[in-house]
Amino acid sequence: MNSFEYAGFSIHYHISGAGLPLLLLHGFGEDSGVWQYQLPALEQYCKIIRIDWPGSGQSAVEVDSLSEAQKTSLCNIDFYAHIAKALLDHLGIEQVVVLGHSMGGYITLAFADLYSSCLKGFGLVHSTAYTDTPERKEKRNKAIALMGEFGGYSFLKTSIPNLFASPFRQQEQARVAVLVEAAQQFDTQILQWYYTAIKERPDRTAVLKASQVPVLMIAGEEDTVVPLQDLLQQAQMPHICHLLVLPQTAHMGMWEATEKVNPFITAYLETIQ
Repeated sequence: MNSFEYAGFSIHYHISGAGLPLLLLHGFGEDSGVWQYQLPALEQYCKIIRIDWPGSGQSAVEVDSLSEAQKTSLCNIDFYAHIAKALLDHLGIEQVVVLGHSMGGYITLAFADLYSSCLKGFGLVHSTAYTDTPERKEKRNKAIALMGEFGGYSFLKTSIPNLFASPFRQQEQARVAVLVEAAQQFDTQILQWYYTAIKERPDRTAVLKASQVPVLMIAGEEDTVVPLQDLLQQAQMPHICHLLVLPQTAHMGMWEATEKVNPFITAYLETIQ
């Protein structure tokens, strides 16, 4: 098992392939396996590194044994960027391309803000540099309260299917069910802390505007989590932006439109190499 210690957490990670270091960051209610459909294509070009955040996948956490400082850290999106940097240091990697899905994109932006000199490129996969609106924050507060009342899995069991566009959800019920089933791994408090980190993240559009490296963006036309219009606006901000808009796709383009996403990421990486 590949793991290292950071801030009292045992962090598990996966490495495959060879070449340009590529760090793939998973989102809320997921683990590093969410990138499984990208691995066969990208391993031919890259050394792929995937992290399981504390409390996700194989990075198990005993919630009752956590210190107050650890609990507070899990509520701060920047903390996850520090974990990513610590992993790169652990592996002796000085420069990397970072791609993040959803919450992983927020972490990617935090990494770009805090450790820009380490980046050869970065990308937002169904993610945004905008902070939450007051209305969105209120919805997240209600979701956190619902998790506390009914359990985190109850929340994910309802929300995960809605991350997919209707045709995919209907045609690929078994695959969606696997993702829902995997969500049983999460402790409710862990999910509440993740959601707090998401809710409190700052606006990072300045990171896009200041970027000296190529930025990748992937958007779904039917994404209700990160509206297409938001990403169209943000795609104008970086000096160099590679934008892919996926029709009939919601928030999970890596699964819903693998045949478009993989070549797009590969072509983006080739411009960096």
